[in-house]
Amino acid sequence: MNAKRWIALGIVVALLVVSGITKITSTLLASDEETMSLTDSLMAIDSDVTEMVLEDGDVNNRIAVLTINGAIQDTGSSDSLLGGSEGYNHTDFMDQLEMIREDDTVAGVLLNVNSPGGGVVESAQIRDKILQIKKEKKLPVYVSFGSMAASGGYYVSAPADKIFASPETLTGSIGVIMQGYDFSELMKKVGISDNTIKSGEFKDIMSSTRPMTAEEKAIMQSMIDDSYGQFVKVVAQGRHMTEAEVRKIADGRIYDGRQAKANGLIDAFGYEENALDALKKDKKLKDAEVFEYDTSGGGLASLFSSSVSQVIGKKSEAEQAMQLMNMMGAPRLMYMYGK
Repeated sequence: MNAKRWIALGIVVALLVVSGITKITSTLLASDEETMSLTDSLMAIDSDVTEMVLEDGDVNNRIAVLTINGAIQDTGSSDSLLGGSEGYNHTDFMDQLEMIREDDTVAGVLLNVNSPGGGVVESAQIRDKILQIKKEKKLPVYVSFGSMAASGGYYVSAPADKIFASPETLTGSIGVIMQGYDFSELMKKVGISDNTIKSGEFKDIMSSTRPMTAEEKAIMQSMIDDSYGQFVKVVAQGRHMTEAEVRKIADGRIYDGRQAKANGLIDAFGYEENALDALKKDKKLKDAEVFEYDTSGGGLASLFSSSVSQVIGKKSEAEQAMQLMNMMGAPRLMYMYGK
């Protein structure tokens, strides 16, 4: 970060401190009853996660609405402080699942999924947490698919009690992919040579500077097969199918909603409102309060993010593209469609 940005950040911090003190003072003075302490005021300002009520109802029997929108990848949350990019945030989502696990007023969960999939590890983390919640809390989990819920998007949905999708939803793509690029021929043409010093024969496996050997391909294929086997088990367990039945439809292809229903991958056609109505009816939660978590919030973190964005601007498209390239630099096992 250059000197200009450091100066801008310093100004923003100073302004925020003054703004925070002013807000706290006015809150305390405006209260006839001294029910809010200085600490309470600070906590109110610095709340990163708030709850937004979508439908009023019984506050002791509530339905939590969660959303996965975008690729399921843990890109870190450090950029959010400086007005980072919008979309799926893995840390936030896992935090929301944990809040549900600790909240005795939550009686059901509706998960909206609109994702082409993502990382093998991140997908497994979500599924494991959902299973933990279902086991410990005995909570029903219903899922509503958006325009796409493929690969990892389907993986995280498999444990659901019921899955709803549009006839036009793209789903399935059950499988694993790992990709890399071989630029060795191009390097020869432009006169670029590679100098790699390694401790073992396979240390630079899937290097972009040379073709893979047959042995290297066999090594990587064994990893793909292991992850694929896990995916098949997840679907079989979640959809009450045999592994043989899953393998017949799990060749990586994408299905529309009609095909998915015929293959047993979803339970019914419908949208978010239909899934919510079914959850209320099936689990006797007709009068339940419906809410979602809001991580954009009105807290100090969001205020800081907004102010910094105005002063130094959001990331340029080039910076965002560079970040994506850095993430993709090392080949990863992915439950991903259309990578």
